[in-house]
Amino acid sequence: MFRSKNDLLSGLTVALALVPEAVAFAFIAGVSPLVGLYAAFFVCLITGIFGGRPGMISGATGALAVVMVSLVATHGVEYLFAAVILMGIIQILAGLLKLGKFARVVPYPVMLGFVNGLAIVIFLAQMAHFKVDGQWMHGTELITMLTLVILTMAIIYILPKITKAIPSSLAAIITVTLIVKLLHIDTKSVLDLASIKGGLPTPHLPIIPLNLETLKIILPYSLTLAAVGLIESLMTLQLIDEITETRGKMNKECAAQGLANIITGLFGGMGGCAMIGQSMINVKSGGRKRLSSIAAALFLLFFIVVSSKLIEQIPIAALTGVMMMVVISTFEWSSLRILRKIPKSDAFVLILVSTITVFTDLATGVALGVITSALVFAWKKSQHIKADISTQNNQKLYSFNGPLFFGSIKTFQELLDIKNDPPVVHLDFRNSQICDHSAIEAIQSTMAKYQKLQKQVYLKNLSPNCRTILQKASATVEKNVLVN
Repeated sequence: MFRSKNDLLSGLTVALALVPEAVAFAFIAGVSPLVGLYAAFFVCLITGIFGGRPGMISGATGALAVVMVSLVATHGVEYLFAAVILMGIIQILAGLLKLGKFARVVPYPVMLGFVNGLAIVIFLAQMAHFKVDGQWMHGTELITMLTLVILTMAIIYILPKITKAIPSSLAAIITVTLIVKLLHIDTKSVLDLASIKGGLPTPHLPIIPLNLETLKIILPYSLTLAAVGLIESLMTLQLIDEITETRGKMNKECAAQGLANIITGLFGGMGGCAMIGQSMINVKSGGRKRLSSIAAALFLLFFIVVSSKLIEQIPIAALTGVMMMVVISTFEWSSLRILRKIPKSDAFVLILVSTITVFTDLATGVALGVITSALVFAWKKSQHIKADISTQNNQKLYSFNGPLFFGSIKTFQELLDIKNDPPVVHLDFRNSQICDHSAIEAIQSTMAKYQKLQKQVYLKNLSPNCRTILQKASATVEKNVLVN
């Protein structure tokens, strides 16, 4: 029962924080605030029930909103709903094809860059609350805003040292709201963003022509949305796994995200994915079970339908303070200390991913980080292949060390002296591994050059797997394989 209380209270805290985020992301995408709020409700609820990571919060996100804006501006919101439905179908296919496992190949520097970049993005998003009509606050207005934000942060920091009976973020929101109302402090509230009052969501089929032309319009957006949504969700899942020391199910999460987006699109929502900020609030507030995500979604719907006037009175400063604490807890501060201690290539990847995430989007940052890490790895490994060379009885032995793959075949070929080698040559792969098609092609080419000079060449100590690959690739290889 105690754990259920934690999940319920944590869900309430998350729901309060979801309101301004969903409204803000709806504005970014160029749609009605209720389109963002309904998306937050459905995505949070469905992934909470069926997802692969209990305790993770999903909803409308800025990463997806920036992709949607051009589609909405060019073709209208109905095409957005169709794109979200197709996005969900693609994500379900990704789950069925078990593509979620590829998230495990993301290097740790990329993960650090993702976390740091996203923390910076969340911080920059809060800066908009310090503006009025596009102009920065100043004077008394700014001092009031800063004071309330700092007070919220102080309560979140200090309260857990006194008691953990109530989530500190929820206590901070309630306390600051009461102070503002009792003292009649003039400051921005949720209502200043937009009214969140609405009814129960109703089914809404996209009003678009069902033809090939429509598919051509929405497919590129759907593919991008699906990729961004899955990358952000799976990276957030791994982060929550690390914090909670448990393990989520990636493919199940892919399918759940897809189901959530299909239903969201059918009910007039803008779609969504995992939210690192709200997920951190939930976990830090004690929400570890599915109940916390489900409660957050139901509380959010309650706010929309029943208590919108009450929620609209919450000061933006209180919610900004909550998100600022999320920034502090999300940013991996230890990464600043280890930058000079880790390999320069890893430090470069960390900074690269953070920078690209801030200035473009999450998917691009992670993709380029993985590609850069892979190229660096390939380059380093390409330098590792070496050969011990010995000659005896007019025969020459090359004993190779290191992997043979596309990055090392040039070095492999340079180690050989085909023209000047004796009539019999042995290539020993006891301490080497044939890794890819480029390596097979290099070996076949090498054997052909020796045979052209009427020299005998033997491949020794190949692993069973390598022998099978080579024998399938060329019928002339089998007689030249010696098994030791």
